[in-house]
Amino acid sequence: MNEQHPDRATIPPVPERVTRPLWSVMIPTYNCANYLRETLASVLVQDPGAEVMQIQVVDDRSTQDDPRAVVEELGGGRVEFYQQPQNVGYIKNFATCLQRSRGHLIHLLHGDDCVMDGFYRKIQALFEQYPQIGAAFCRQIIMDDWGHWQRFIPLEQNESGVLNNWLERIATELTLQTPAMVVRREVYEQLGGFDCRMKSCGEDWEMWVRIAAQYSIAYEVEPLVLYRDRSNSITKRSIRTGQNIRDVRMATQITRTYLPPNIAGELSRKAGSSWADWAFYIAGQMIDKGDVVAAIAQIREGLLCSHNPAEIALAVWLMLRTSKKWLQQTLLPDSLFKGEKNLAAEEMRCHDTN
Repeated sequence: MNEQHPDRATIPPVPERVTRPLWSVMIPTYNCANYLRETLASVLVQDPGAEVMQIQVVDDRSTQDDPRAVVEELGGGRVEFYQQPQNVGYIKNFATCLQRSRGHLIHLLHGDDCVMDGFYRKIQALFEQYPQIGAAFCRQIIMDDWGHWQRFIPLEQNESGVLNNWLERIATELTLQTPAMVVRREVYEQLGGFDCRMKSCGEDWEMWVRIAAQYSIAYEVEPLVLYRDRSNSITKRSIRTGQNIRDVRMATQITRTYLPPNIAGELSRKAGSSWADWAFYIAGQMIDKGDVVAAIAQIREGLLCSHNPAEIALAVWLMLRTSKKWLQQTLLPDSLFKGEKNLAAEEMRCHDTN
């Protein structure tokens, strides 16, 4: 029975008369057709056939490119295409993906990310080996706008299999990206779609905690997904206002209700500390870039996530750095700072000769 919630789309069961494949690879897109070729190619090279896998691109009414043309050229009739009548936003576009899926296993693959060879075979093996699980995911590789590998997400455990204490782990920190996760459709039918109260990020973390509170989750140790950390993503654009941290703070409040009462408080405090650390890390980056407005927004929102003394001390230090950057930009002439640098250089030369 689907849980009705005003902020989550209902995912109705697939009608009985519909022939169902095992897989639904649902690819949401918006103004990313230049990446879509690579995404589709990474899926099609593993394609087991239409009777086993539905592949569909769901476009949120792109305005800067033509994803339909890419689908027609690369898909050759194999890939389905649906375009929203009007732009609905990424979370509602995700909901459309889930509602239009027919398979038993749903893979929500962003239109700018990729899967590596063996993804579908190895994730399917986990569902076959552990029929009690509601979802499974793999380790990921983070890449930049141009496809250059940046880093590997740390291992969750050393061997593939069902995760131990996963609810306690995921409730305190987001450790995976959406394209790494595969979920049984019946789980979405039961729990509903992604929560639209989050505007820029955090909806994925809230979903994974929601699922982990009711289902076992399996893990594949091999990195089989490439996640593109784009410089102009929705999350990145929300940094200047602090909306990214407001979203995850709201998600923390929501996820607390899913946790066992005896550990809910402790886990939520840990989550708050994790998000504060993220905010302060971003603040440091913004200070280095000279974006004082964004730095202040991140520090302010980070302090609302956690009142840990160590994090308060870090926030104070960041504010001092921000104040100095602001003074450099607006009030004090460059000559004063040049003099300060010359004095420091002179001190270094005196130190070297002693």
